[in-house]
Amino acid sequence: MTTVKQRAKKFPARIAAFLLLAMLLAACGAGSGSGKDDGGQTTTGAGNRTNAEAPGENAASATGEAGESGAASGEGETAASGGAAIADAGQSTVYPLTVTDATGTEITLGKAPERVVMLGPSDTEVVYAVGAGSLAVGADAFSTYPPEAAELPRIGDVNTNIEAVLALNPDLVLASASMNAAAVDALRQLGIVVYASDPQTLEETIAHIEQVGVLLNRRAEAAGVAAGMREAVEEVTDKVKDAEPVSVYLEFSPGWTVGSGTFLDELVTLAGGVNISSDQTGWFEVDPEAVIARNPAVILYPDIEGVDFASGILSRPGWDRIDAVRNNRLHAVANDPLVRVGPRLTDGLRELAAAIHPDRFP
Repeated sequence: MTTVKQRAKKFPARIAAFLLLAMLLAACGAGSGSGKDDGGQTTTGAGNRTNAEAPGENAASATGEAGESGAASGEGETAASGGAAIADAGQSTVYPLTVTDATGTEITLGKAPERVVMLGPSDTEVVYAVGAGSLAVGADAFSTYPPEAAELPRIGDVNTNIEAVLALNPDLVLASASMNAAAVDALRQLGIVVYASDPQTLEETIAHIEQVGVLLNRRAEAAGVAAGMREAVEEVTDKVKDAEPVSVYLEFSPGWTVGSGTFLDELVTLAGGVNISSDQTGWFEVDPEAVIARNPAVILYPDIEGVDFASGILSRPGWDRIDAVRNNRLHAVANDPLVRVGPRLTDGLRELAAAIHPDRFP
């Protein structure tokens, strides 16, 4: 986290447009639900969203929620989408495994996947986090973490190259139900097994990680990641539970802010802040006068190489009267952990909490 002082430059329009697109890409996938163990091994699966949210009209399409259910039948296991609560995380997955994903589509894995392609960087991070990086054979151009993921063959960017996916001969493709909808349909028509997801909250993201562990026969590893994330949430919320809430303004794409129903809004709340824009939903363009009137104590923006968010913010007329500016409480925070719906979300949560309540996180 860094604190900035005043500078003054305008954002080129093309940079702003690029970041809007980047936030879209960063918003691949999300879903909700819960799991249970009813005698058979019934679990649930959630979804994942690349960069957690996206501004503009695409943000709405990136925040749909699907909840489905499944019941155990025949041999193997049956799972339903909407969140994963795994009762026996130490056990191996039993195949054939049948699951229903965030699109309501039932898929069956006859055996443990050996060749997995990820259409968005959030799922890429999840696959590696649960110890299944050796199964990854391809990913989108934005899958740059962990570093070894950057070496994977590329299958497109916001537009999936269907032929490139087919050439990798995957036995499972992980995708966002919202951001990759066209690719999901095209691949399924060609007989490719696609598990599409779409989590909407931090807990649903953790559940999605657990579900990927089930799909890839990495239950114990996924359970460990999930436990660590839940512990991180508890640690942060315990430290700020008796702190006075701090008003926060978010700008994660030049000229755009976020309201309720977004991951960033949820994380600010968990971190002991109050998003001044939470009376609106999703992503929307900034109303400079409204921000001045609401006078946030803290302003948060992403630390993105080559993009001077601070100058754009500080150059707005009248913003020098805002408490956050007057008290030099503009903070740049790491971008990817906050906008990729995966195992680093709680890293982003800790950084937000430290910016909002530095006295609680020395």
